[in-house]
Amino acid sequence: MRTPSDILCLYGARALRGFGDGFAIIILPVYLSAAGFSPQAIGVVASTSLLGTAVLTLITGFIAPRFELRSLFLAGAGLMVFTGLIFPAAETLALVLLIAFIGSINPSGGDLGMLVPLEHALLTKETADRDRTAIFARYSLIGSLTAAVGSLAAALPETLVSGGWSRLSAIKLMFYLYAVLGLLAALLYRRLPRDHSHAADVPKPALGPSRNIVYRLAALFSMDAFAGGFVVQSLLALWLFQRFNLSLEAASVYFFFSSLLGAMSFPVAAWLAGRIGLINTMVFTHIPSSLCLIAAAFSSDLTVVLALLLVRSALSQMDVPTRSSYVMAVVTPAERTAAASVTAVPRSLASSISPAIAGFMLAGPFSGLPLVVCGVLKIGYDLALLRMFRHTKPPEEVLRSD
Repeated sequence: MRTPSDILCLYGARALRGFGDGFAIIILPVYLSAAGFSPQAIGVVASTSLLGTAVLTLITGFIAPRFELRSLFLAGAGLMVFTGLIFPAAETLALVLLIAFIGSINPSGGDLGMLVPLEHALLTKETADRDRTAIFARYSLIGSLTAAVGSLAAALPETLVSGGWSRLSAIKLMFYLYAVLGLLAALLYRRLPRDHSHAADVPKPALGPSRNIVYRLAALFSMDAFAGGFVVQSLLALWLFQRFNLSLEAASVYFFFSSLLGAMSFPVAAWLAGRIGLINTMVFTHIPSSLCLIAAAFSSDLTVVLALLLVRSALSQMDVPTRSSYVMAVVTPAERTAAASVTAVPRSLASSISPAIAGFMLAGPFSGLPLVVCGVLKIGYDLALLRMFRHTKPPEEVLRSD
């Protein structure tokens, strides 16, 4: 990316995807429940979706050097259109699982997806070390702000139902809106010049001197993602619906503020990282958020639960831009695309396992068990990350310490 208009196109497409993910993660469990699927089945659908994301990310990493990046971006937007048009027609579990695997709906609402490693590499390409974390914070901020607005849009089916629509038809309309967003994203990606998006501009996916660091980071990030899979946004919404009989409208308001707090935390994370370092920022904001999640599992008061979850939202996402920035910082420029893919694919694979397990836990006697497991595992990840990488500093932190 070399011109401001190219970067704006990328940011605009990220905003559209964020808006779609914002309402999709809420309506997905509602739609599947309305269609007669059990919590166990919904957990399997979430796992299948994340597994498909991992496979698509892996394929993208392999074919990136052979195709124009614009073509890959257009393919990703095409998947959004396909998913939005086909998902409402699925009535059997087998068909739902197939669409979840090859489609683009991300039940985690996080920074997973086939295009994310490519976007990370391109954003880093023309960015100075001192500005890198701020660039990733801006990228994440756009995604979270638009996801917050998308969360509010998830209340639209309730409005339509009050106007005489059937609940299932109103929810299906949201999937068609998701397809429209994919079409708009494709129009933005088409504006990327071919000479700026050609694969020759992207380093080939091979790791060199940083291989050991990247593999260790990938292992740790996989542990974090496995833990996070127990409380992907769609399953968290399902837990709130089942335990507290939360309405779709109330859930959309909660997820709006949750995404908003997450978005507000990104510039704070960039500021904090400039003072205490990337690793310290990741660890010392993550641990309190995990403690809040564990506490929420044991509370029977909805107000207390939502308050704890909102505090978690304000803290838990600070590792998103800092993690991406750290990976890009500790590898050579030629390894950045490979490093992004190698750390992203295992994360997606690991996160695809736990939602299915969480679905069975949600149907058990203590429905808050997935929250506890998630929190405990994440704290273990944070302590391991601090122990293994506290002395491996990015260039800008080395300069500050000299």
